[in-house]
Amino acid sequence: MNALSRLPVRVESGPERRRRGARAGAFGVLDIGTSKTVCLIARVEGDGEPRVLGFGWQRGRGVKGGSIIDLEEAERAIRAAVGQAEEMADTKLTGVIVNLSCGQPASRLMHLQWQIAGRAVTDADLRAMLAEGRRRGHEEGRETVHGAPVSFTVDATPGVEDPRGMVCETLGARIHLVDAAQLSLRNLGTCLARCDLEVEELVSSPFAAGLATLVEDEKRIGATVVDMGGGTTSFAVFSEGQLIHAGQIPVGGWQVTNDLARVLSTPLNHAERLKTLHGGAQPAAEDEREMLPVPLVGEDEDHIARIPRAMVVNIIRPRLEETFELLRDRLEQAGVAGEAGTRVVLTGGASQLIGARELAARVLDRQVRIGRPRATRGLPETAGGPPFAAAIGLLAWGAGEGRPIIDIAPGPDRPRGVVRRLIDWLRAGA
Repeated sequence: MNALSRLPVRVESGPERRRRGARAGAFGVLDIGTSKTVCLIARVEGDGEPRVLGFGWQRGRGVKGGSIIDLEEAERAIRAAVGQAEEMADTKLTGVIVNLSCGQPASRLMHLQWQIAGRAVTDADLRAMLAEGRRRGHEEGRETVHGAPVSFTVDATPGVEDPRGMVCETLGARIHLVDAAQLSLRNLGTCLARCDLEVEELVSSPFAAGLATLVEDEKRIGATVVDMGGGTTSFAVFSEGQLIHAGQIPVGGWQVTNDLARVLSTPLNHAERLKTLHGGAQPAAEDEREMLPVPLVGEDEDHIARIPRAMVVNIIRPRLEETFELLRDRLEQAGVAGEAGTRVVLTGGASQLIGARELAARVLDRQVRIGRPRATRGLPETAGGPPFAAAIGLLAWGAGEGRPIIDIAPGPDRPRGVVRRLIDWLRAGA
């Protein structure tokens, strides 16, 4: 018997296969945004896919630009959304997987070299490299939330996905880190603690949106997912199957609504209605002839102005153009424009504006499509569109998708590094 024949063979049956890190039993995810708060409760089935057991949705309150600005209002929205989902699922949540959009999340990619000295690479080596990456990337007042190796170089051989067990002299690694402001994270933890919930894991919002909307080939050859939310536009760059950059622009659908309200002197709720029903970024020949009723701020109900739809388009288009120009500049500044490939996937509520896809393609000079989240068992059809991409992506993360080969935590006794620190902060301040 030769050495190869003595190696252990691991066999997995297809339908019963579970991804690494998949949750056991029912788990909850929470998407806290400026425009809405969504809670989903799900269970991972035998084929590794999640099934939604409960769904809750509330209009966003107490959140601006992705960060909590009013603890009481945010608590009400979270409690109501979670309560709806718990009642439908007949399950009580004690913790949730939460999207990260607060604290001005920032991304950085670094290259490390680690001496192995002719032995086999171990988990301890990878953990030490992640710890070194976190140390080098530390900034005062910031907390590392995501930390994962993108790829490895074993001696002179690049492109290794998992070097554990391989013998080499030197191990190189590209490590991607995402951090956020500590105080914003603490406010998030405080708000959830007031709702009797623990932050089990934090997942970057655009990363979650990418898990829900990108196909595997897009992740492999290079693509950018752009989640156009209510208060922010966040983006994530994927290459070689990994997240290599994430960022956020402080412009979203709310700014479009605010522009309409200010220019037209109409209440915010009607401006939102105008945007949703008649808004767009692509002019059409009939826009000058189509007249829209617009109530004016402070006037009685009988005093209604009428404007051509072209005026609405002319207000929306510059704001969307600015958003895509900022996105283009951020990608160039980050130095990932090449790895991002020629593919852009727009998702989120504001991506549904007519003409947004064509405008993005012109400004970014890339192929653009609208990303609809994958079909999810048990989820109502009304919650399956682009506005719910981040929430559905959180479900995919809970089912084990997108997990790195090794966690950011420094050791097995601390399985959730940033989460543990959030809890410690809350207890220290109690």
